[in-house]
Amino acid sequence: DGMNVLFIVVDDLRPVLGCYGDKLVKSPNIDQLASHSIVFNNAYAQQAVCAPSRVSFLTGRRPDTTRLYDFYSYWRVHAGNYSTMPQYFKENGYVTLSVGKVFHPGVSSNYSDDYPYSWSIPPFHPSTEKYENDKTCRGKDGKLYANLVCPVDVTEMPGGTLPDIQSTEEAIRLLNVMKTNKQKFFLAVGYHKPHIPLRYPQEFLKLYPLENITLAPDPWVPEKLPSVAYNPWTDIRQRDDVEALNVSFPYGPLPDDFQRQIRQSYYAAVSYLDTQVGLLLNALDDVGLSNSTIVVFTADHGWSLGEHGEWAKYSNFDVATRVPLMFYVPGMTASSVSQGERVFPYIDPFSHILGLVPQGRSEKVVELVSLFSTLAELAGLQVPSVCPETSFHVALCTEGASIVRYFNASEEKVEEEKGGCDDTYRCFNEEPVAFSQYPRPADTPQWNSDKPKLKDIRIMGYSMRTIDYRYTVWVQFNPNNFSANFEDVHAGELYMVETDPNQDYNIYNNTSHGCFFKKILG
Repeated sequence: DGMNVLFIVVDDLRPVLGCYGDKLVKSPNIDQLASHSIVFNNAYAQQAVCAPSRVSFLTGRRPDTTRLYDFYSYWRVHAGNYSTMPQYFKENGYVTLSVGKVFHPGVSSNYSDDYPYSWSIPPFHPSTEKYENDKTCRGKDGKLYANLVCPVDVTEMPGGTLPDIQSTEEAIRLLNVMKTNKQKFFLAVGYHKPHIPLRYPQEFLKLYPLENITLAPDPWVPEKLPSVAYNPWTDIRQRDDVEALNVSFPYGPLPDDFQRQIRQSYYAAVSYLDTQVGLLLNALDDVGLSNSTIVVFTADHGWSLGEHGEWAKYSNFDVATRVPLMFYVPGMTASSVSQGERVFPYIDPFSHILGLVPQGRSEKVVELVSLFSTLAELAGLQVPSVCPETSFHVALCTEGASIVRYFNASEEKVEEEKGGCDDTYRCFNEEPVAFSQYPRPADTPQWNSDKPKLKDIRIMGYSMRTIDYRYTVWVQFNPNNFSANFEDVHAGELYMVETDPNQDYNIYNNTSHGCFFKKILG
């Protein structure tokens, strides 16, 4: 009678994981999940910033339909009274539970994480979350700072713990309650790390000696990058340790040794996150529910680690929009295990682990906006219908098609023939496309370029990613009526994946791209 769902969403996690081929990062527990899952190698968020991305995938609507590009409006009032994924599960007999950061807190989820619409009980937030940006990082002088790079002694932290540790404990408690009450559940667990500040238990630094840490492969600002496309990483500049470097605005760069420290701490935070995920999945085994629970693991967007001279998210590049995405479906991606057999035994990242490979891998380009319909289909619920062209009046529909059809890896071979753009017809072949977008206040980097408020948005960058290319146009945008004018193109970008995987060489100006443009309008 339907599987449970454990939905794990991580803040700011790019696919730097062993199961995605990263040789440096130690993520044995997530890799173990991958070894029983179908892993999507080309999954993309709809906007590389927390609130818009989360509202998009939790409602199954794109940012132009939620009308949320910043943090300051609640879609039910501002755009339309759209149903959410947890709400749909709740209406179909599930107990729905939220732990940690699932919806972005604040106005964008009505100061309640959309309770009671989406959740059966009030969402849980760790009590230590409020110290996240306090001065808790000990500097070389022994004083406390609000730093970006922030390895800590957990026992010295307020409350003697960290938010993600508290979230894991609460999620485990709820699993036990669900087991005892024999209730079918949809449990969403939102982890904070590796979101800044990069604050994690200091022992994780041991996994990443600084001499093993390289710079980004392309730490410079690309020559032909339109200035509207650049994000000036203002949130990082406000941290005490970065502020002390007195880096020039908007392009920097940060000193090489500090770049290495950021990268080192990001990886350490990922390994700390991996232990939390490991403890949570281990608890799913403990309560005997691994055989009857679908596990989804993803992130709200990625994060730049110095690529293109950029840090943070706030852009349309793959480093900001690409996310890990995997689905463990008992009996489908993994054969059922016998009673008492463990699927997810906890793995200590400090002991040497051989890499585990994903059970199945899909190269298909997919989007987070498809999560709603995909999870409905996997759980055996009726899949919400596809939204009409304008759907502000429709409470339940989705703008992302279910991707369950890609779960069978053998189907990959079918669509080998790549659609080039030699002629208009071949350009419109049914290749999967992911759409992302990012707003800007101006054509050149400003102090509010990363996070413009709705009233200040003047340009919207619409980006289209296929297996072969990323195409982006930056067009005039009117925030008063939410309209984009595709006849007023301020700048464009085109990167061919095969020859330029890091997206460093913009060939927009020396290519005819009428056919891409038609497709982005379509």
